[in-house]
Amino acid sequence: MPASFVRVAYPIPLEETFWYRNPKSARVEIGMRVEAPLGRRPKAAGYVIEVAEAPSTENKPVSALPLDLTCLAPDKIRDILRVVDTEPLFDPGTLELGKWLAAMYHCSLGEALSAMLPSAHREPKELAEEFDEVEMSRTPLVLTPGQNAALEGILAEPDGMFYLYGPTGTGKTEVFLQLAEATLAQGRGVLYLVPEIALTRQVEQDVRARFGARCAIIHSRLTPSRKLAEWRRIAKSEARIVVGARSAVFAPISGLGLIIIDEEHDTGYKSGTTPRYHARQVAMHRARLARARIVMGSATPSPEAWQACADGRMRRFSLTNRPAGGSFPGIHIIDMRGRQGLISEELAQALRDAKSAGRQSILFLNRRGFARTLICQTCGAEVLCRHCSVPLTYHKTSGRLVCHYCGYSESKPGACPECGSLDLVWASYGTERVEEELHEHFPDISHARLDTDTASTKGKLEDTLRAFRRGEIDLLVGTQMVAKGLNFPGVRVVGILMADQGLSMPDFRAAERVFSLIVQVAGRAGRHRPDGLVFVQTRKPESPIIRMAAAGDVPGFLERELEARRQLEFPPATRLCRIVFRSKSHRDARETAAKCAAVAHRLAREALFADVEVLGPSECPLAIVADNHRYQLIFRAHSFSHLQRFVKVFRRSISPISSVYLEIDIDPVQMM
Repeated sequence: MPASFVRVAYPIPLEETFWYRNPKSARVEIGMRVEAPLGRRPKAAGYVIEVAEAPSTENKPVSALPLDLTCLAPDKIRDILRVVDTEPLFDPGTLELGKWLAAMYHCSLGEALSAMLPSAHREPKELAEEFDEVEMSRTPLVLTPGQNAALEGILAEPDGMFYLYGPTGTGKTEVFLQLAEATLAQGRGVLYLVPEIALTRQVEQDVRARFGARCAIIHSRLTPSRKLAEWRRIAKSEARIVVGARSAVFAPISGLGLIIIDEEHDTGYKSGTTPRYHARQVAMHRARLARARIVMGSATPSPEAWQACADGRMRRFSLTNRPAGGSFPGIHIIDMRGRQGLISEELAQALRDAKSAGRQSILFLNRRGFARTLICQTCGAEVLCRHCSVPLTYHKTSGRLVCHYCGYSESKPGACPECGSLDLVWASYGTERVEEELHEHFPDISHARLDTDTASTKGKLEDTLRAFRRGEIDLLVGTQMVAKGLNFPGVRVVGILMADQGLSMPDFRAAERVFSLIVQVAGRAGRHRPDGLVFVQTRKPESPIIRMAAAGDVPGFLERELEARRQLEFPPATRLCRIVFRSKSHRDARETAAKCAAVAHRLAREALFADVEVLGPSECPLAIVADNHRYQLIFRAHSFSHLQRFVKVFRRSISPISSVYLEIDIDPVQMM
């Protein structure tokens, strides 16, 4: 019999949930979406989290704080307007995961469910024709002794956390695939996470070649209907191995037996919107609940993972050889001080030699656009975004200055907006400028650019990578899209331009990011032949970070970084929570941050929170983004449970005005 009442959670920053009547006795189940009036809104879509013959009095938010239950009065209960879905989007297990997510990252249950579920608003059509044909190849490769030791060691344990560490090209993917095959043979499901959509496509092809129709794909570039269709296939156990980026961590895989986190160190696993979850943390929670194995892997492990291995919380296996026949490339540090041009003579000659030998090259620069900063030589002013406190980037293709944070653009000014001087110069450059120099000085070398600008065109990313893999392009210029995970057999030369870029960022993870990028990009060279060459161009050739990255000394860097983190009391020595106050009003943001900081400092003086330190308030390094003024508080503690309890009490103790929005970020990966 259809339920008479339903309880609904909405994807808004409101912890309360609401009961409604089901006036037409429509079939409605937990996990479906319904439309109903909400406050002054005539219609809003929410998630059914309970059905009953009478509304329950246990209508509490996830944080279990007291709630005024007047909404249960008969004259207050309204009717649902319609049921959106014909079958549930989630089951009780997913609902429990949503409650954990909301509590862990301090958001509403509706916001948590919204982040977890596909966004399609209609039932999907049949989509079998949308899949590309992939030649099946079910024969696993012969493993090296190191790969075989890792495979057997992991399979010897029924569950637990494991780490597969090895320089780029040492065959981590094949170990992952054989672990997946063994797990599927046991009748259990597999989740295979990658941080980048560009990587998802390559891994998708590898997995589907091995496992065929048992594979499903989840990532943000799928159309809503395609994503919902994949979700349905997974929920019905028609697909038993799921490949995807961050949001795939919520895929409804029954009998989950293995979670793989490839490129574990990557910041792409951290969500930048509410809830600000980290897929690694969610995966670890799911693995514990399912008593599944979780296997992480990277050539540049995060300090957190390296420390977990050292503490014995995770078992590490190391790979040392490149099974495809390549060897680790020769790496040369090029001092660019006093030099003109973007490409050094040494790198230029290597590019020409690679072309003559029928080989390929990659140039990496972690900055898109033509030029980064337009500076007045007379007064020193930079041309800044009108809505953000960052310089505009010139894009020659469009002929406009563009903000990479809010999207604002304007024409290139003819004079300095501050003093009127005509003496404006470019202080830096991006991938468009590199591409222009290639046109000018290397006309016989075919090339393509791969960054956020070019990849925004549908199909461009896949087409470019496919053409490069086939050898139709001699040289690929790119940003982080070409830095990680991609395996191009023909690449002989890799050039890293402005390698020290980012070292001076006001973020305790700056050195970690720069080191990881250099090592990862260098790993694209010489993967199948023992003649790879890498040129690291820098104006800081004596930097120990640059030196260790060029030497590939990952353990040395991590030990150095962990010791610095211990001395400065930064993660993983401590845990952090970052609270950002943002508002269109500078005064409101500043004053609200100050008032809330006073509450936090008072709470931190209580004996219960002796472990918690409050830092701030202070203006964010990026003080203005999209016309929003931003201030921050940092909470730091050695005990995560103490930190979480402090954040809950802090939230209950403050009442920010409506013009100020709070961003709560547990374990932030960037502090800008």
